[in-house]
Amino acid sequence: MNNQASEIEKIRQQFEMAPYPTIPLENSPKESTNLLYFHNLTTAFYLKDHKIIDTKDKVILDVGCGSGYTSLILAEANPGAKIVGMDISEKSVELARQRLRYHGFDNSEFYTLTAEELPSLNLQFDYINCDEVLYLLPDPVTGLQAMKAVLKPDGIIRANLHSSLQREFYFRAQKIFRMMGLMDGPPEELEIEIVREIMRSLKSDVYLKLVAWKPDFETDVERVRANLLLQGDKGYTVKELFAALKAANLEFVSMVKWRQWEIMDLFQDPNDLPSFLAMSLPEISVEERLHLFELLQPVNRLLDFWCTHPNETTSFSSASDWELAEWQRAQVQLHPQLKSPTVKEKLINCIAARQPFEISQFIPEPAKTPVVVDSQIAACLLPLWEESQSFMSLVRRWQMVKLVNPVTLEPVSEQTALEEVKQLLSDLEIYLYILAEVAQ
Repeated sequence: MNNQASEIEKIRQQFEMAPYPTIPLENSPKESTNLLYFHNLTTAFYLKDHKIIDTKDKVILDVGCGSGYTSLILAEANPGAKIVGMDISEKSVELARQRLRYHGFDNSEFYTLTAEELPSLNLQFDYINCDEVLYLLPDPVTGLQAMKAVLKPDGIIRANLHSSLQREFYFRAQKIFRMMGLMDGPPEELEIEIVREIMRSLKSDVYLKLVAWKPDFETDVERVRANLLLQGDKGYTVKELFAALKAANLEFVSMVKWRQWEIMDLFQDPNDLPSFLAMSLPEISVEERLHLFELLQPVNRLLDFWCTHPNETTSFSSASDWELAEWQRAQVQLHPQLKSPTVKEKLINCIAARQPFEISQFIPEPAKTPVVVDSQIAACLLPLWEESQSFMSLVRRWQMVKLVNPVTLEPVSEQTALEEVKQLLSDLEIYLYILAEVAQ
């Protein structure tokens, strides 16, 4: 057995012994709006080409599905889609199969396969989810190429790599435990207890203990395995990520949690940068911006990204940059994860009580600070819970709601209403709380 095959076999044994994650079968992600938002195909495809898609009849592959919780999230987030899951651990695959059956998702299939065996399924996929897997493979390029081979021409891959900068101390701890022979095979209770004894024995000011040992490691076996004793674990930089995409002939679309990678958020006053930065930052590539971010602020555990076939991304301007004429031709809809009776009821209550509507409470992660809408203008959003609306219909509704300028008591002009609704929708589209398409 060569080194790569031996490494993969160790990984298989670890997850055969301890399928991941250990979330109880009956647990549902229905209320996990952040997870559903990022796993809804609408989010990725909108970022790719500014088009709003229907998830019905889409075919989704979950690579390294483990015990199936992510497969369940994908099923919940994408009504009408077919879910196909695969993993190298037969025990994990059986748990995944049971999980989706338990929650009533019959349009799903699960297979015990390696990534290289994907073509044997004889399927092409609209979307491939490869979460917490790629960094375990001996070569991530091989994994990306295997997924590309079964990706439809306009499809999207979501994958991630561990950050070598953010997880530096975990990798250092793994080296120590590998030297001690604790990672020669799948870590069982004995190896985990030895790790705990070693970390407890260190003084509290020993740097490795300070940064790589968490209180819940004392009780959470899964977290010890997933961080300190994870077979095949490796770290990468943004530069290495882009090199892997180039080698696999794939095109970068976006970071999955793109707002967590905004370089301008790192400065005290983005509008008053040192002259060198003010001149240079607008000119650098997306790759360079992301790399600069990770060097300045390595807080993201995952380099979590979407990619696609080359030349498949569509050039478009962000809705926040649209001219008024473009907005006047736009059709607007809510992100599917906001289109729920609970959110609508909360909005109606805020309007009735004349209280601000905090839309980010339902999907908080895209925004670093609360996104709040004045209750009066929020009223013009209500029709979006029924169906998509033209921009101009929302403007007309706003004119009916506002009626007059509170200072002059003059009727609100159409121009004023246009500008106010444009600003509202632009502010919400940044976080994809609303989605907008311009009619051609």
